[in-house]
Amino acid sequence: MGNQLVWQDRFNIGVEIIDKEHKKLFSILSKLLANQTQDERGKWACQEGIKYFKEHAMKHFAEEEVYMASISYAGFETHRRLHDNFRKKTLPALEKELNQTDYSPEAISHFLGVCSGWLIGHTLTEDRAITGKGTSKWGNLLPEEEQSAMRKFILQLLKDMFQLKARVVSECYGGEKFGKGIYYRLSYKADTQEKWEIYLVFEERLLANTVGRLMGAKSDELSVTLMNAVRYTAQQFTGRIMEQFMDSDEYEMKEENLLSYEQFQKRLEGQKLQFSLLFDTGEGYFAFSAIVPHLVESETGMPVKGGNAIKSENAMAEVGKYLNNNEQQKELSSQKQKILVVDDSGLILQAMKELLGKDYDVATATSGMSAIRCIMLDRPDLVLLDYEMPVCDGSQVLEMIRSEKDFADIPVIFLTGRTDRESVQKVLALKPAGYLLKAQPPEFIKKEVDGYFKKKLR
Repeated sequence: MGNQLVWQDRFNIGVEIIDKEHKKLFSILSKLLANQTQDERGKWACQEGIKYFKEHAMKHFAEEEVYMASISYAGFETHRRLHDNFRKKTLPALEKELNQTDYSPEAISHFLGVCSGWLIGHTLTEDRAITGKGTSKWGNLLPEEEQSAMRKFILQLLKDMFQLKARVVSECYGGEKFGKGIYYRLSYKADTQEKWEIYLVFEERLLANTVGRLMGAKSDELSVTLMNAVRYTAQQFTGRIMEQFMDSDEYEMKEENLLSYEQFQKRLEGQKLQFSLLFDTGEGYFAFSAIVPHLVESETGMPVKGGNAIKSENAMAEVGKYLNNNEQQKELSSQKQKILVVDDSGLILQAMKELLGKDYDVATATSGMSAIRCIMLDRPDLVLLDYEMPVCDGSQVLEMIRSEKDFADIPVIFLTGRTDRESVQKVLALKPAGYLLKAQPPEFIKKEVDGYFKKKLR
């Protein structure tokens, strides 16, 4: 982050009372940015400056709302909703973090980054739109019921996947910069031409403290391996959201990008966001933004494709159903042994899931590399590994598992379609926990797996 916030003529909207207060807010933040020090005097100056900024922001919002009402501004309700979100949620959340951390460098950086970004973006879009000099980017923000459903779902998902007790900082995240960020874009498209364009923004330390910790990373530095794990984790995260809010089977991921902050800003320019949420996870900041034009079209009478679309009348019920189901599934899963089945055949994976899913918590992977990722993110009690996979075969995957100290003791049973003596000897030479022939009857395979766990318990 730079140490100045410079007022420019393009921020003027042509209304004296508003432009005057904008300049004051820019000046306050610019001084705070230029005087970030960690001594007691610096902390006191920061506290006073933030208090001063808040007072002027509240005064400005009130004056601006009076002016919008006086000219019967068509976008008044949406604009006031943005003000309410900032004054009732964003500022209190940022202040809470400052107080809880005794004005730590990270908390001050969050405050200044979010407030500076919000002020610039809001002035250039929403405020200029009042006098027709700009266009609002929030005209298509979905109703509160759907926003609430998405917010609750993501909070639960952060808890489920990463054990993070997050809180909402903003429900109108406009791309503000917070600390060192990773900006990830995913684009999905259905045959009907409907699209989801999703942006996930992670503070670097959040990735180090979640996925990095699961992988046993020894430092906060982001490695290639860690970033690849983050990509696949992010896709799983997004997939869970799409399963809940759309028929995910109809969609195919068309593109993914890791973006610089400038590229991220450029992509958001002129876009109308339907969902855009910012969270403080306790381990770092996280943002989720989505551009889903057909959801807005549906509000004017065009139907939403997909079986589980959430609308205003069923949003709370659908999320409640998810939370209840999720709690039940977690309780069941905690009582089950975890099995990872690795095979390049979708038919085999489905058959094994049906065969073992009642008594075990079964995960699947279609390649050696995806198997390693699964093991890193959720350690299984047993791996059932196809011996004859392309690119990275079973012996190579077993070698990778055993080369990692933390995974070396995970038992692996080979699945093989070969019954000749030479092939079987090759399998046994690797000293797996056992091997199973794919041609054997399903009940025999189930009996062998059950027997393995019974023996292990004894």
